[in-house]
Amino acid sequence: MRYKIALRKTQEGHSVWVPGLPGCWSQGTTEDEAIANIQDAIRKYLAGRDQLLDGATIREVEVSC
Repeated sequence: MRYKIALRKTQEGHSVWVPGLPGCWSQGTTEDEAIANIQDAIRKYLAGRDQLLDGATIREVEVSC
């Protein structure tokens, strides 16, 4: 899977988050480290989400703007 990430340089290094996954963020001293860390954070986020959905009925809804 591919996810868009947002990177921001800070005084401490780089912060990174996934706009499509609320609350999924990480950081690193370098950009490469931040990207590696967000990849791990995405894996953990998705695993946690899957556990929350275990046994639930999943449906889709359409929303028009």
